[in-house]
Amino acid sequence: MQQLADKLALWIKEKVSAAGLKGVVFGVSGGLDSSVVAVLCRRAFSNNILGLLMPCDSCQEDEQHALAVARKFFIPTRTIVLDDIYDTLLEKLIIDKNQPINQTTRGNLKARLRMLTLYFYANQFQYLVVGSGNRSELAVGYFTKHGDGSVDILPLGNLVKRQVRELAAFLEIPQEIIKKPPSAGLWKGQTDQDELGLSYDEIDAYITGSKVPLTVKDKIENMATISNHKRKSPPVPDF
Repeated sequence: MQQLADKLALWIKEKVSAAGLKGVVFGVSGGLDSSVVAVLCRRAFSNNILGLLMPCDSCQEDEQHALAVARKFFIPTRTIVLDDIYDTLLEKLIIDKNQPINQTTRGNLKARLRMLTLYFYANQFQYLVVGSGNRSELAVGYFTKHGDGSVDILPLGNLVKRQVRELAAFLEIPQEIIKKPPSAGLWKGQTDQDELGLSYDEIDAYITGSKVPLTVKDKIENMATISNHKRKSPPVPDF
């Protein structure tokens, strides 16, 4: 794990240098993946680093966890409360007030507001936006297109969730963060497993070549197929 942590921190630093930029900005949500990314970025840079807390009708515990990581690892942060902006934009976007807006639409809007905020600071300070997506999420398309999927670099992109958890333990991320159910924090009570209909253990097993039930295999492959557009650049005519 020491070697992996060192290599990832160096990789982040090299990507910033190759882009001709000065540092990194990233979201700090209080979750496992974002906490690992935050600590890796701190290892890569002593200065020119910024973690953003972007609550938007968010769970108070998540904010407490995010701040706990920032304090423990001396990560400078700024809190941008998006509640009012989100509510105002949602009100402007509503076409028919009698037609309810589904949770996915609401959640994706939050994710895109957060990415807009990250790129504001990235542009202002000449930083790269560092995302927290892991290999398991990327494989099944569990991210918001033009939201948390639109970043400059993904240091955890080749690690399945189990490996991220192991890295978090090595980095001494607080145990309450490592052990809590993974959640994108897009609505109250939301968990990744409930939304996916699969556990990360099942997804990890499939990705790493372990035998999984046929129902799990079929579900993962179907999710990968329908989310394929998320992992590719927009198509253009071949003529």
